[in-house]
Amino acid sequence: MNFILFLQKNLLMRIIEIDQASGFCFGVVNAIQNAEKELENSSELYCLGDIVHNSREVNRLKNKGLQTITHSDLQAIHRKKVLLRAHGEPPSTYELADRNDITIIDATCPVVLQLQRKIRKIYQSSDREQSQIVIFGKIGHAEVNGLVGQTEGKALVIEKKTDLDQLNFTKTIYLFSQTTMSVNDFKEIVQEIQSRIRKGVEFHYFDTICRQVANRIPNIKKFAAEHDLVLFVAGKKSSNGKVLLEECKKANANTHLISGTEDIYPEWLQGVDSVGICGATSTPKWLMEDVKLSLSRYA
Repeated sequence: MNFILFLQKNLLMRIIEIDQASGFCFGVVNAIQNAEKELENSSELYCLGDIVHNSREVNRLKNKGLQTITHSDLQAIHRKKVLLRAHGEPPSTYELADRNDITIIDATCPVVLQLQRKIRKIYQSSDREQSQIVIFGKIGHAEVNGLVGQTEGKALVIEKKTDLDQLNFTKTIYLFSQTTMSVNDFKEIVQEIQSRIRKGVEFHYFDTICRQVANRIPNIKKFAAEHDLVLFVAGKKSSNGKVLLEECKKANANTHLISGTEDIYPEWLQGVDSVGICGATSTPKWLMEDVKLSLSRYA
């Protein structure tokens, strides 16, 4: 073979890059470290709900002895150790654990914990007949359930502007946000309430969005725009993953969601010189590394 052609074939290989800013956020890292530390000394540990919204990581920890349980399962458990994941839990969970003599390993994210305390303080000190606590978040999401629990189930949850119709704009409104929501969407909700609330009625809003998560949006958009093809690695349950995936698609239409290496189609790589691999706050780095290793076969 001609030496120049040999160099072109072997040196001009496809660039495959992992976004170094992607991967677990602090809260998830802390929860997993708590689980692994406990499993080093015990073969039995329960986790209330998936420790992270990624089935691959859940299975990895399951093989180490971590058993995922539901809230219904918790009622039947006595004198066991149960880990509470980063999303947090309502007061009722702690009360049940106390009744059942359960040892709680609390891995609630500090940002979520601070938000829970703030909501509970306002709920306990405000006029409950003349005020409303509103949470901007995903209905049924574990974190949101924990936040609503701070108000004895009285808080209203809104996902979009049309949900604001359920508010009473003649009463004081206290608005909070799930920590992983979009900053821009939150601002739009604030503006809509300001335009509709009756003159003279109090409106207090608290931007409680985690900036470690929110700041990933401009970074991931920049990363996506720098590559011909983007593989976004995330579990289908990840709320944060859905947000970041959409941002990737805005920056690069040639973006594909995958759960793992088996979702990759070789034809995606045709005519592609640069591949970017990124993921959600619930995506483990080792899984993105697996994807990169798999792609190297086609480089």
